[in-house]
Order: sequence, then C-alpha cells, then structure tokens
Amino acid sequence: MKLVEPIIAFQSELQQIRRDLHAHPELCYEEQRTSDVVAAKLTEWGIPVIRGLGVTGVVGIVKNGHSSRAIGLRADMDALPMQEINSFDHASRHPGKMHACGHDGHTAMLLGAAHHLATHRNFDGTVYLIFQPAEEGGAGARRMIDDGLFTQCPMDAVYGMHNWPGIATGSFGVVEGPMMASSNEFHVVVKGKGCHAAQPHRGIDPVMVAVQIAQSWQTIVSREKNPLETAVLSITQIHAGSATNVIPDEAVLSGTVRTFSTDVLDLLQTRMQDIATHTAAAFNATVDFTFKRNYPPLINHPRETAFAVEAMKAVVGAERVDTNTEPTMGAEDFAFMLQAKPGCYVFIGNGEGDHREGGHGLGPCQLHNASYDFNDNLLPIGASFWVRLAEMSLPLA
Repeated sequence: MKLVEPIIAFQSELQQIRRDLHAHPELCYEEQRTSDVVAAKLTEWGIPVIRGLGVTGVVGIVKNGHSSRAIGLRADMDALPMQEINSFDHASRHPGKMHACGHDGHTAMLLGAAHHLATHRNFDGTVYLIFQPAEEGGAGARRMIDDGLFTQCPMDAVYGMHNWPGIATGSFGVVEGPMMASSNEFHVVVKGKGCHAAQPHRGIDPVMVAVQIAQSWQTIVSREKNPLETAVLSITQIHAGSATNVIPDEAVLSGTVRTFSTDVLDLLQTRMQDIATHTAAAFNATVDFTFKRNYPPLINHPRETAFAVEAMKAVVGAERVDTNTEPTMGAEDFAFMLQAKPGCYVFIGNGEGDHREGGHGLGPCQLHNASYDFNDNLLPIGASFWVRLAEMSLPLA
C-alpha cells in the first residue's frame, strides 16, 4: 500500500474531525454546523469557498498552474433520522439523529485530501471539493446542480466515493456501467364501496382488488421485462380497514421499484398503472395511481472508471482493487451528477466491523444500522485516493 505520507501524519486530526461530526449529526438541508466546520477548515488552509449551493452545500476551490482542466471530488454530509445505540465517546449527542451511513467519514476523507492538495499543489488545473448536503432522500446533488454547481464550477469530470461494509479495509470496488439502481416509490389507492362484511354483495371490496393488483404486478417482472435486465418491484405496505366486520371503502398499496435502466423503469411504471386501472375496473372499482421517481440509476462512465481504477491501484495495489464489484439495488443521488458530467463512483471497504470500540451496539456494522460506525483506518486511504486521482487527472507539465 502506497499512502500519501503527509496524510498519514495528518490522520489523528482527521479522526478528531470525523468523530466530532459523528457526535453532531444533522439531517438533510440542516447541515449548518457541519458546513460551518467544513468551510472553516478549508478557509484555514487557504482554500477559497463557495457556500449556499444546495442550501447548506460547500465547495472548496484549489487551483494550481495555468491549465483549464478541472475535476470535482464529492463527499456527502448529512445524517439519518434514526436513534444510535452505540455508547462510545463520539456517539450521537442528538436523539433521533445518527451518522449511520458514514457521511462523517466521507467528509473527513475529502478534507484530508483538501489539506494535502492545498499544501503541496502537485497538479496543474483546478480541483473542486464538493461537500454535498441531503443525500439521504433529499436529492442534494440535484439541488446543487440546479443552484449552479457546474456553471459556477466548470469541470471535466466528477467523482464520488462511499464506504462499503463487507469489503476489506484497504480495498476498493467499482464496476463500469450501472453500479446502483434508480429509487422510485408508488402509492395506489383502490377505491371501492364499503359495506357490512356479512353482506359483501352490497359493496365493492377494495381489499380483494388490491390483492389482485399485487399479484398481477409481479408478472411484469417475470413475464414482460427482458429477463437479462434487472428490476425489483416490492410492495412493502398494504393498508385497509379498521374493523373485522366491515369491508372498507379503500385499500392502499405502497412500495418501491428499483432498476438499472430508464427503459425498464418506463415499462414498469406504465404497466403497473395499466394493470391497476384495468383490474380495478373489472371489479367496478377505481384507483388513484401515484409513481414518484426519486433518484435515477447510477451509471459509471467507461473512461473515468478506468482512470479511477488506476488511481486506486496506485494507492492500494492491483490485488486490492475489484473492478467487477456486484452492483447494488440501493440508490445514490450522485447519479444526478453522473447524468450531467462524466465520472465514476467507487466503494472503499469499511471492513467487517472489527474496528468498533467498546460501547458499540449489538447489531452488525452495516449501513443504516443503529450500531454502525465508520472505520477511521480508512481516512488516510480514502484521502490518498482523492489526492492521487487529482494528481493523475491534472498532471504537471
């Protein structure tokens, strides 16, 4: 492993920053303290700062030389609305809020890279350090773009990184093409006619219509979608009725759809609505169909992925870089940035949880788990990757 030596020496300060952020989690678009910490550190290190993109977003600008080339490096800052069960010293001090996805670590790693790039400037061009709010459901990436991120900060490519439990510490994973799925949700209200449960012939039972719709929807995945394509249609909620002897007026179905392709998503949305509408009509019921597209699929660009792989190899060696990492049906709003600019999103291994100190909860060290904690051993590894990526992307003449 060939980590950047000054970053290794800076690890203790990065750990302090990371644990401070972990102890003070903030939810999407509320990251005021976090963005203040980030902006203060960047300013202390002589890095000009843009604030306010995406409400609480921060962008640091490190320039050197005369080249017009530029890249963006992105870290997310927000926490999750969940209760932490860890009791170590840096556990959350805000009930109902927790850094359970490692965004505290992502922020600290990019700050580590920022410090080194500003101090040594071994590159020719511009590095934009993007500290993004509201990844957890708030589409902060899209908001930063809408607020002018790529017009105020013109860049040739953009890169993102996320820690990944289960991948060994000191290893990276990436795949060209689809790496994370689109995230979409549906809510369907089946409207029937309520009546006494002992006299079903006097009403229109929305529960039975909902059951028919739920079963029929699964044939879209199994019989209408190309079997070589990937899709998940999960009905996660069915709500109806309030008494055992009453057939209700309405039944509600809700859930999520995940795909790696917009074409497949179009198919599922269209056919779900068709089936729901016509199935209800066959039973003299009606439906209100709502389908919300949250995040698009995350698609890594070939050239930038190959480039990121070379930067990973330069840091941890080829044997620790998996270029055929299994894609996940989880979603990530960095997908919006990859729709606007070429780039790549990579996983950095967070290990199996052995790094956690005494006082961690009984659960696994998995993302969105109440006993999760970021692995501080990653800090110099991730920061070194960002530095090598910037230096290789913007080489000195």
